[in-house]
Amino acid sequence: AIEQLNQTVALNSVDISTMDAIVIPGGHGVMFDLADSLAATKVIETFNQQNKIIAAICHGPAALVNAKGIDGKPLVAGKDMTAFSDSEEQAVQLVNDMPFLLESKLKELGAKVTTTSNFKPYATQSGNLITGQNPASSHAAAELVIKALKQK
Repeated sequence: AIEQLNQTVALNSVDISTMDAIVIPGGHGVMFDLADSLAATKVIETFNQQNKIIAAICHGPAALVNAKGIDGKPLVAGKDMTAFSDSEEQAVQLVNDMPFLLESKLKELGAKVTTTSNFKPYATQSGNLITGQNPASSHAAAELVIKALKQK
């Protein structure tokens, strides 16, 4: 595993034309690393333009906050989606450590965010966008990704 980490490649050096889907896992690091990543935003926007599957779980949707749709509006605007909820962030006592509250930010951008009880599985799909609320939602989100790929 350490050897693989030592061979990590930059996102902008990956040939995304061979991919049918992208899955953005969660973890609080996404809020700091991918939310403002120009390379990640470019990949997400390209996938969206090509109607490829974009899946994001837990804090993964933070990678979408700067992405624009084909119409120039926020990519998440009008999309039914979920993400790590503000309530869950409060429950883990990390509200003050985050650059923004993800659920609130997505709503500010026009997303139609729905959530379930804290730490319970919940996943949604809106067109090519698949989201899971928290780590417990990984399986449900993966099932939606598999189903969407089979329909392509």
